[in-house]
This record gives sequence, structure tokens and C-alpha cells, in this order.
Amino acid sequence: MTRFWRAACAAIMFGLLANGVALAQGTSQDIDKFFDRFTDEWVRGNPDLATSLRYFSGEEQQKLERQLTPQTRAYDEQRIELARKGLAELRKFDRSKLDDTRRLSADLMEWLLNGTVRSEKYLDYYFPLQQFGGANVNIVETFTLRHPLATAQDADNYIARLALANDRMDEAVAESEALVRKNMLPPRFIVQATLASMNTFADAPADQNPLVTTFAQKIATISSLSPEQRTQLQAKVTSLVEKEIYPSWKKAIALLKRIEPKATDDAGLWRFKGGDEAYANALVRFTSTTLTPEEIHQIGLRQVAKIEAEMDGILRTLGRTEGSVRDRMKKLEDDLRYPDPTSDASREQIMKDIDVLMKDAIKRSEPMFARMPKTPVIAQPFPRFREASAAANYNRAPLDGSRPAIFQMPLRVQRMTKLGLRTLVYHETVPGHHFQIALEQENTSLPRFRQSRALGGISAMSEGWALYAEKLAAETGWYEGDPEGLLGQLSAELWRARRLVVDTGLHAKKWTRQQAIDYGIEASEIDRYVVNPGQACSYMIGQLRILEMRDHAREQLGDKFSPKDFHRVVLDTGTMPLDTLQKEVEEYVVSVKGK
Repeated sequence: MTRFWRAACAAIMFGLLANGVALAQGTSQDIDKFFDRFTDEWVRGNPDLATSLRYFSGEEQQKLERQLTPQTRAYDEQRIELARKGLAELRKFDRSKLDDTRRLSADLMEWLLNGTVRSEKYLDYYFPLQQFGGANVNIVETFTLRHPLATAQDADNYIARLALANDRMDEAVAESEALVRKNMLPPRFIVQATLASMNTFADAPADQNPLVTTFAQKIATISSLSPEQRTQLQAKVTSLVEKEIYPSWKKAIALLKRIEPKATDDAGLWRFKGGDEAYANALVRFTSTTLTPEEIHQIGLRQVAKIEAEMDGILRTLGRTEGSVRDRMKKLEDDLRYPDPTSDASREQIMKDIDVLMKDAIKRSEPMFARMPKTPVIAQPFPRFREASAAANYNRAPLDGSRPAIFQMPLRVQRMTKLGLRTLVYHETVPGHHFQIALEQENTSLPRFRQSRALGGISAMSEGWALYAEKLAAETGWYEGDPEGLLGQLSAELWRARRLVVDTGLHAKKWTRQQAIDYGIEASEIDRYVVNPGQACSYMIGQLRILEMRDHAREQLGDKFSPKDFHRVVLDTGTMPLDTLQKEVEEYVVSVKGK
């Protein structure tokens, strides 16, 4: 926000005093209270968020952990109105009177809430039932991944919430019906992928459903429950799945089957009126820049050419000279595939290998970072019904530390290879997402909305850091003596460069799904970009900007440059738009120069 705009806002707000509207005081104490009060209200209105964060305590938290967040348009509109209210209150503060941490926090809150308000125009572009992040996925993961199950009360809360799941799914179906009436349909191949996932979920015997098996596994460690009580609780969950969850899922399946013949194979947002504007908004949201689709497309093309040339050189040193880089990498990937990749033995082995890689990464990170997270991180596979369409991801620990952070790994055949496994672990855990997110959560100098990311994150910062972490590992010799591992790192980087080309190709250049697949990305990933426009662009745009900041700092500081200090500045700044992060790095450079 410019000084002129701040002054204008101040003048407007001063004029409101005559009408009896009181300005908030511009003190640190006042804005701290506002941050806490507004964030409490925001989290209180989203039981799923409150439960995953364990944001409150006592009776209030227990009450929220027996609720399930609505899946209605009315609920979305309420959240947007709350965001508007928060912006109005935030703009009463004179940020020139705040210290740097509070000023940055106010700027971040404004950026995030503005994004929520801007989303109002684009609610019709999100279909509630889809294979990657629809209600059919999020409701299940709320229970299997984020609901706490450490006490008998937690188990009782789980059952109370699960009894609401059919209502939430019915809401999602109703909202989907409303979009169908507007002809806002997902592509046919997305409908088919969603049907495949939902059928796998709903066709299993109820006692083998992940909502039951996860519950049974976790309550087995609750010492206050007797074996008889565990059996009774498990029977209640099984009954809910069979009598309520499955019928609601089958209603959703019936809807998808009905619209499948009406859907087309057009993949991008361009297929909708106003789709270009919706995509531009998505790019702002995910990259935190004003780069156009064409600019991002061209960046991607340049990066693809650069990375492929580097990979070609390494492949030739390994005697792999025949065919394109893509063909040679596919052969290497197959050569490094786990034997019988669908077997339980190989599935268990890859998870063991991931544990070893995480422990090794922690040791390797110590010389490069001033602070290391105290929060533990563990790895676990996705439930089988999610494997076909899931992407590896990181789930933060709750604020109370009642469970560790979790890296989820999809064990489909394409992922059952050692090529790129190290790089994936570095991206999702150490020193990638886990360092950036856990250290932010542990930073008690930040307001709670920043520690918890209660208002959301900024993908360009989070994914940019994680991709930077992959690059950092390669630059600092972690792959020494392991050219295949280095090729895995470059392959992951190439994948992110291709994503810039493919995402903009799909949504702005009318690429078909097959064109995107032919460009070198697996079908499940293409489907992910189709339902989540713009997000795939955040990784490399963020990484390139962070690398530019580091290289600029190194050039300016010479012998005074310290990688540890640079990483401290970036990680201590935490979630921010890229332009704001760049200003913080510039201030660090100036301060070191002045010493």
C-alpha cells in the first residue's frame, strides 16, 4: 500500500468520526488485540480449521471438534463478508506507527483477506465434487488425517462429527446441482476420475473403509479405552459408514454419472465466459505476482530448455545417449523402480527408505540453518482409494503438538521408483515444507494468525521455498557420488518448468489434455492442474524469485554473505507475497553492508 493511499484512507476514516465511528488506536497493543480477536472469529467459524489446528482449548475446542464445516455457497459468502469486515477494521490502523513485525503482519492480513474478497466473483468456477480437492476428498481427509484421536473424548467427537458427514456431502451435491443448471460443468475426464475415486471409496466393505480402519488403528493406542469399548466404538463408525456415508456418496456418484454425457473434454478455464479473468485472478493468488499467462509460459519454455541441456550432459556421462531426454529418463526411472511395485513388501520398503532419507536430511541441514524445527515430521502412505489421483503433500502439526507433521506419499506404480525419491523427501519435509511451516509455527514473535496460517498461505512462498530447498541440496553436495539422484533432482525441477508451460497452455492457450500429457507430465497431474488452475505455477515462479534474491544478496555482500543468515531472513519473514519478501531481503543486505 503506498503512502498516498494510506494517507487517503486515514483521511476518509477521520471523516467518519463525525458520524460517530471511532478509529482504532495505532498502538502495538491495539493491533495485537485486533489480530487475536479477528483470527478467533475466523477460526471459530470454520470447525474443520479449528480442529486441524487445535486452535482453542477446553470446552470451546471440544464443541468445535464435534462439528463439520458447511459445504454451501451461503457459507462461502459468509466467509467473504467476514473478510470484508476484517479489512474495514484493519484499515483503521495507522501502520506507520507499528514496528516491522506488526506492519508486515497487517500487510499480510490485508493481502490474504483481499484474496478472499476477490474470490466472490469466481465461486462458480469451482465444482464441489472432484478427484483432487472436492468435498468427496476433503471430508474424508478431515477424519483420516486431521481429526485428533488421542483420548476417549476425541473418539466420541469423531463419531459425533462423522454423523454430520452425510449432510455435508448432501450440501456439496446440492451446490453441484446448482452449477449444473448454470452449465458450469467439469471436463468429462475429471468427472470420470472423480467417479473412479468415489467408487473405490464407496464399494469397499464398510469395515474396510479408511474412515473405519484409520479410526480403529488410532484408538488402539488410547489406554483409557477397554477392548470392549474399542469394539463398540468401531462398530458405531462402521454402522455410520454403511448406513449414512455410503448412501450420501452414492447420491453424489449418481449426479456425476448423470452429467458425464453432457460434459466435454475441453480442459481449461477458457471454456467458460469470463474464464480468462478467473485464470488471471488464480495466477495472482498463487504466484503473488502480476505476471501474465504468456510471460509465465515463456519462462517455462526457457527453463525447460536450460534444464534439459544440463540433464543431457549427465545422462551422457552414464552412457545413456540414445533418444530424447524424456525417453532416457523414463528408462532410468524404470531401471530404478521398486521390484513388484504393487506388492506390500515394496510398499513397506519405500516408506522405510523415506524415513532414512528424512533422518539423513536433518543431519545435512544443520550447517546451513540457524534454527531447526522442534516439531517432528513423519511419513505415511495415502489411503488406497486416493492413490490414483493424489499428489505427495505435507500436513502441518496442530498448534498444541498433539500429533506430528505428516508427509503423505501416494504409492501408485508411477511413484514406486528411487529416481527422484530423495528430492521429493527434501521438498516435502527437510529442508523444504517442514522447515518453512514448522519454524513459522514455532516463532512466538508472530501473531497467531501467522503462526497457524489460519487465514491461508501463499503458495509462491511455500512451494517456492520447497523447490529452492531441492536446489539447495543439489548445490551443497548432497548428491555427491549419486548422479542418478542428481538427475532425479533435475527431473523434479524440469517437471516444475513444464508445469508453467502446461498450466498456462491448458487455461489460456486452449491446450487439450492430451497435448499436456504429450508435453511430458502424467495424466493424474494434468487433472490436478485442470481443477486447481494456477497453483502449478507457484513452484518455479517462487523458486526463481528466491534464487534471484539470494544471488543479489551474495553479489552485494561478497565475503559478508552468509547462507545461514539469508535462510534465517527468509524463514523468519515467513508467509509473505514475493515482493514483500524481496523488500525484507533488501533490508538485510543494507544492514549487513552498514556493519
